[in-house]
Amino acid sequence: MAKIGIIGIGNMGYAILKGLLGVYGKEDIIFTDVNLDRCEQITKELGVAHTDNNGQLAGLAKYIVLAVKPQYFNPVLADIRHSVTEKNVIISIAPGITTTQLKEKLGDEKRVVRAMPNTPALLGEGMTGVCYEEKAFTQEEKDSIKDIFSSLGRMRIVEERLMNAVVCVSGSSPAYVYMFIEALADSAVKYGLPRDAAYEMAAQAVLGSAKMVLETEEHPGALKDKVCSPGGTTIAAVSALEESGFRSAVIKAADACYKKCTEI
Repeated sequence: MAKIGIIGIGNMGYAILKGLLGVYGKEDIIFTDVNLDRCEQITKELGVAHTDNNGQLAGLAKYIVLAVKPQYFNPVLADIRHSVTEKNVIISIAPGITTTQLKEKLGDEKRVVRAMPNTPALLGEGMTGVCYEEKAFTQEEKDSIKDIFSSLGRMRIVEERLMNAVVCVSGSSPAYVYMFIEALADSAVKYGLPRDAAYEMAAQAVLGSAKMVLETEEHPGALKDKVCSPGGTTIAAVSALEESGFRSAVIKAADACYKKCTEI
Protein backbone atom coordinates (compact mmCIF):
# COMPACT_ATOMS: atom_id res chain seq x y z
CA MET A 1 0.00 0.00 0.00
CA ALA A 2 1.35 3.45 -0.95
CA LYS A 3 1.69 6.03 1.78
CA ILE A 4 0.77 9.08 -0.31
CA GLY A 5 -1.68 9.37 -3.19
CA ILE A 6 -1.96 12.43 -5.42
CA ILE A 7 -5.15 13.12 -7.38
CA GLY A 8 -4.37 15.58 -10.15
CA ILE A 9 -0.94 15.85 -11.71
CA GLY A 10 -1.01 19.31 -13.27
CA ASN A 11 1.65 21.91 -12.52
CA MET A 12 1.11 21.90 -8.76
CA GLY A 13 0.50 18.16 -8.45
CA TYR A 14 3.65 17.45 -10.45
CA ALA A 15 5.65 19.88 -8.31
CA ILE A 16 4.43 18.08 -5.18
CA LEU A 17 5.29 14.71 -6.68
CA LYS A 18 8.83 15.83 -7.55
CA GLY A 19 9.31 17.35 -4.11
CA LEU A 20 8.13 14.18 -2.38
CA LEU A 21 10.57 12.09 -4.38
CA GLY A 22 13.41 13.96 -2.73
CA VAL A 23 12.47 12.26 0.56
CA TYR A 24 10.14 9.34 -0.17
CA GLY A 25 10.70 6.25 -2.28
CA LYS A 26 8.85 5.68 -5.55
CA GLU A 27 6.97 2.82 -3.95
CA ASP A 28 5.54 5.20 -1.31
CA ILE A 29 3.62 7.29 -3.85
CA ILE A 30 0.80 6.71 -6.34
CA PHE A 31 -1.03 9.25 -8.48
CA THR A 32 -3.87 9.67 -10.91
CA ASP A 33 -5.06 12.25 -13.44
CA VAL A 34 -7.78 12.52 -16.10
CA ASN A 35 -5.04 12.81 -18.74
CA LEU A 36 -3.95 9.18 -19.02
CA ASP A 37 -1.27 9.96 -21.59
CA ARG A 38 0.32 12.33 -19.09
CA CYS A 39 0.09 9.64 -16.40
CA GLU A 40 1.95 7.19 -18.63
CA GLN A 41 4.56 9.81 -19.45
CA ILE A 42 5.21 10.65 -15.79
CA THR A 43 5.33 7.00 -14.74
CA LYS A 44 7.92 6.41 -17.45
CA GLU A 45 9.87 9.51 -16.43
CA LEU A 46 9.83 9.08 -12.65
CA GLY A 47 9.02 5.41 -12.08
CA VAL A 48 6.02 6.21 -9.86
CA ALA A 49 2.92 4.05 -10.32
CA HIS A 50 -0.42 5.52 -11.33
CA THR A 51 -4.02 4.40 -11.52
CA ASP A 52 -6.81 5.64 -13.76
CA ASN A 53 -9.43 5.63 -10.99
CA ASN A 54 -9.76 8.19 -8.19
CA GLY A 55 -11.71 5.82 -5.98
CA GLN A 56 -9.11 3.10 -6.40
CA LEU A 57 -6.32 5.49 -5.50
CA ALA A 58 -8.18 6.50 -2.35
CA GLY A 59 -8.19 2.88 -1.27
CA LEU A 60 -4.46 2.49 -1.93
CA ALA A 61 -3.00 5.37 0.10
CA LYS A 62 -3.34 6.70 3.62
CA TYR A 63 -2.58 10.34 2.79
CA ILE A 64 -4.59 11.60 -0.19
CA VAL A 65 -3.56 14.90 -1.76
CA LEU A 66 -6.33 16.61 -3.73
CA ALA A 67 -4.33 18.60 -6.28
CA VAL A 68 -7.19 19.50 -8.62
CA LYS A 69 -8.61 22.92 -9.40
CA PRO A 70 -11.58 24.03 -7.27
CA GLN A 71 -14.01 23.76 -10.18
CA TYR A 72 -13.27 20.02 -10.44
CA PHE A 73 -13.56 19.26 -6.75
CA ASN A 74 -17.18 18.08 -6.68
CA PRO A 75 -16.77 15.16 -9.12
CA VAL A 76 -13.48 14.13 -7.49
CA LEU A 77 -15.01 14.18 -4.01
CA ALA A 78 -17.94 12.12 -5.32
CA ASP A 79 -15.45 9.61 -6.74
CA ILE A 80 -13.65 9.08 -3.45
CA ARG A 81 -16.43 9.61 -0.91
CA HIS A 82 -17.14 5.90 -0.46
CA SER A 83 -13.49 4.83 -0.69
CA VAL A 84 -12.02 6.98 2.06
CA THR A 85 -12.49 6.12 5.73
CA GLU A 86 -11.73 7.82 9.03
CA LYS A 87 -8.26 6.23 8.79
CA ASN A 88 -7.37 8.33 5.75
CA VAL A 89 -5.93 11.83 5.89
CA ILE A 90 -7.36 14.06 3.15
CA ILE A 91 -5.07 16.93 2.14
CA SER A 92 -6.65 19.68 0.05
CA ILE A 93 -4.55 22.31 -1.69
CA ALA A 94 -7.50 24.17 -3.23
CA PRO A 95 -7.73 27.88 -2.43
CA GLY A 96 -11.00 29.09 -0.97
CA ILE A 97 -12.48 25.67 -0.11
CA THR A 98 -12.86 25.29 3.65
CA THR A 99 -12.54 22.25 5.86
CA THR A 100 -16.26 22.47 6.62
CA GLN A 101 -17.13 22.42 2.92
CA LEU A 102 -14.92 19.40 2.35
CA LYS A 103 -16.49 17.49 5.24
CA GLU A 104 -19.96 18.28 3.91
CA LYS A 105 -19.00 16.41 0.73
CA LEU A 106 -16.97 13.59 2.29
CA GLY A 107 -18.66 13.09 5.66
CA ASP A 108 -18.17 14.78 9.02
CA GLU A 109 -16.06 11.92 10.35
CA LYS A 110 -13.42 12.39 7.66
CA ARG A 111 -10.15 14.04 8.66
CA VAL A 112 -9.05 16.96 6.53
CA VAL A 113 -5.86 19.00 6.22
CA ARG A 114 -5.85 22.24 4.23
CA ALA A 115 -2.57 23.29 2.68
CA MET A 116 -1.37 25.94 0.27
CA PRO A 117 1.98 25.03 -1.31
CA ASN A 118 3.60 26.80 -4.24
CA THR A 119 5.35 25.63 -7.40
CA PRO A 120 8.96 26.00 -6.10
CA ALA A 121 8.11 22.73 -4.32
CA LEU A 122 9.33 21.24 -7.61
CA LEU A 123 12.90 21.99 -6.44
CA GLY A 124 12.33 21.42 -2.74
CA GLU A 125 12.20 25.19 -2.18
CA GLY A 126 8.45 25.59 -1.71
CA MET A 127 6.55 27.37 1.05
CA THR A 128 3.39 25.75 2.40
CA GLY A 129 0.83 27.10 4.83
CA VAL A 130 -0.96 24.24 6.62
CA CYS A 131 -3.98 24.07 8.92
CA TYR A 132 -5.81 21.18 10.58
CA GLU A 133 -7.64 20.27 13.78
CA GLU A 134 -4.78 18.88 15.85
CA LYS A 135 -6.91 16.77 18.20
CA ALA A 136 -8.19 14.74 15.23
CA PHE A 137 -4.72 13.36 14.44
CA THR A 138 -2.23 11.11 16.21
CA GLN A 139 1.29 12.34 16.86
CA GLU A 140 2.56 9.94 14.20
CA GLU A 141 0.15 11.44 11.67
CA LYS A 142 1.13 14.98 12.62
CA ASP A 143 4.76 14.02 12.16
CA SER A 144 3.94 12.57 8.74
CA ILE A 145 2.08 15.73 7.71
CA LYS A 146 5.16 17.73 8.70
CA ASP A 147 7.43 15.35 6.79
CA ILE A 148 5.28 15.57 3.65
CA PHE A 149 5.34 19.35 3.49
CA SER A 150 8.90 19.73 4.72
CA SER A 151 9.92 17.57 1.76
CA LEU A 152 8.63 20.39 -0.46
CA GLY A 153 10.59 23.13 1.32
CA ARG A 154 9.42 25.12 4.32
CA MET A 155 6.04 24.78 6.04
CA ARG A 156 4.18 26.80 8.62
CA ILE A 157 1.04 25.97 10.61
CA VAL A 158 -1.55 28.75 10.47
CA GLU A 159 -5.16 29.21 11.54
CA GLU A 160 -7.67 28.30 8.85
CA ARG A 161 -9.08 31.84 8.81
CA LEU A 162 -5.67 32.98 7.49
CA MET A 163 -5.40 30.53 4.60
CA ASN A 164 -6.57 33.06 2.00
CA ALA A 165 -3.76 35.36 3.16
CA VAL A 166 -1.34 32.46 2.63
CA VAL A 167 -2.54 32.21 -0.98
CA CYS A 168 -1.66 35.90 -1.47
CA VAL A 169 1.79 35.85 0.09
CA SER A 170 3.14 32.48 -1.05
CA GLY A 171 0.68 30.40 -3.07
CA SER A 172 0.25 32.87 -5.93
CA SER A 173 3.28 35.08 -5.35
CA PRO A 174 5.82 33.15 -7.45
CA ALA A 175 4.00 34.62 -10.48
CA TYR A 176 4.60 38.14 -9.15
CA VAL A 177 8.26 37.33 -8.52
CA TYR A 178 8.74 35.95 -12.04
CA MET A 179 7.26 39.17 -13.42
CA PHE A 180 9.73 41.17 -11.33
CA ILE A 181 12.67 39.06 -12.54
CA GLU A 182 11.54 39.45 -16.15
CA ALA A 183 11.14 43.23 -15.81
CA LEU A 184 14.47 43.60 -14.01
CA ALA A 185 16.22 41.58 -16.71
CA ASP A 186 14.54 43.65 -19.43
CA SER A 187 15.94 46.79 -17.80
CA ALA A 188 19.47 45.40 -18.13
CA VAL A 189 18.93 44.19 -21.70
CA LYS A 190 17.83 47.74 -22.51
CA TYR A 191 21.38 48.85 -21.71
CA GLY A 192 23.10 46.08 -23.65
CA LEU A 193 23.46 43.14 -21.24
CA PRO A 194 22.86 39.78 -23.00
CA ARG A 195 19.48 38.35 -22.05
CA ASP A 196 20.80 35.09 -20.61
CA ALA A 197 23.16 37.02 -18.35
CA ALA A 198 20.38 39.42 -17.35
CA TYR A 199 18.03 36.58 -16.33
CA GLU A 200 20.79 34.85 -14.38
CA MET A 201 21.78 37.99 -12.52
CA ALA A 202 18.21 39.05 -11.76
CA ALA A 203 17.19 35.58 -10.56
CA GLN A 204 20.28 35.15 -8.39
CA ALA A 205 19.73 38.59 -6.89
CA VAL A 206 16.19 37.58 -5.89
CA LEU A 207 17.38 34.22 -4.54
CA GLY A 208 20.21 35.75 -2.54
CA SER A 209 18.01 38.54 -1.18
CA ALA A 210 15.37 36.02 -0.06
CA LYS A 211 18.03 33.95 1.73
CA MET A 212 19.26 37.08 3.49
CA VAL A 213 15.76 37.66 4.90
CA LEU A 214 15.33 34.04 5.98
CA GLU A 215 18.80 33.38 7.36
CA THR A 216 19.68 36.70 9.00
CA GLU A 217 16.10 37.20 10.31
CA GLU A 218 16.62 40.94 9.89
CA HIS A 219 13.69 43.14 8.91
CA PRO A 220 13.50 43.53 5.10
CA GLY A 221 13.49 47.28 5.57
CA ALA A 222 16.75 47.13 7.51
CA LEU A 223 18.35 45.00 4.81
CA LYS A 224 17.12 47.43 2.17
CA ASP A 225 18.67 50.34 4.09
CA LYS A 226 22.05 48.57 4.12
CA VAL A 227 22.09 48.62 0.30
CA CYS A 228 21.00 52.26 0.03
CA SER A 229 24.10 54.42 0.44
CA PRO A 230 23.34 58.14 0.98
CA GLY A 231 23.12 59.87 -2.37
CA GLY A 232 23.84 56.61 -4.17
CA THR A 233 22.46 54.67 -7.10
CA THR A 234 20.24 52.34 -5.09
CA ILE A 235 18.34 55.02 -3.18
CA ALA A 236 17.71 56.77 -6.51
CA ALA A 237 16.19 53.55 -7.85
CA VAL A 238 14.17 52.98 -4.66
CA SER A 239 12.83 56.54 -4.90
CA ALA A 240 11.70 55.88 -8.48
CA LEU A 241 9.95 52.70 -7.38
CA GLU A 242 8.13 54.59 -4.64
CA GLU A 243 7.07 57.31 -7.09
CA SER A 244 5.62 54.60 -9.35
CA GLY A 245 3.63 53.03 -6.51
CA PHE A 246 5.66 49.82 -6.34
CA ARG A 247 4.55 48.75 -2.86
CA SER A 248 0.97 49.88 -3.47
CA ALA A 249 0.84 47.80 -6.66
CA VAL A 250 2.00 44.68 -4.77
CA ILE A 251 -0.59 45.20 -2.03
CA LYS A 252 -3.34 45.76 -4.60
CA ALA A 253 -2.32 42.53 -6.34
CA ALA A 254 -2.65 40.69 -3.02
CA ASP A 255 -6.05 42.33 -2.44
CA ALA A 256 -7.25 41.04 -5.82
CA CYS A 257 -5.91 37.57 -5.01
CA TYR A 258 -7.65 37.54 -1.60
CA LYS A 259 -10.95 38.72 -3.10
CA LYS A 260 -10.83 35.93 -5.68
CA CYS A 261 -10.25 33.37 -2.91
CA THR A 262 -13.41 34.51 -1.14
CA GLU A 263 -15.42 34.16 -4.36
CA ILE A 264 -14.45 30.55 -5.11
